[in-house]
Amino acid sequence: MRKYDYTYYVYILTNKKNGVLYVGMTNNLERRLYEHKKGNLTGFTQKYHLTKLVYAEFHKYVNDAIYREKQIKNWQRAWKIQLIEEENEDWIDLAAEWY
Repeated sequence: MRKYDYTYYVYILTNKKNGVLYVGMTNNLERRLYEHKKGNLTGFTQKYHLTKLVYAEFHKYVNDAIYREKQIKNWQRAWKIQLIEEENEDWIDLAAEWY
């Protein structure tokens, strides 16, 4: 995964390959992943132990990131899986070495 000089991120988390998927958006991906991995965020991601970052894209403008997050959230599951596998065929945790 390459980081750019952009500020907003759309990302997909899972608990395992072909597992439960979560699409989110943040302005600080490293901080948000830390919160997910430590279980600091209550709700859906905590309930299903979604801590594995399998996809991320970067946006310069917040409105673009919000639009893209909503777009992906409305996709069929198969489309989300295809998006992940185009970039990360083995579903490795892209944030595994951050902590």
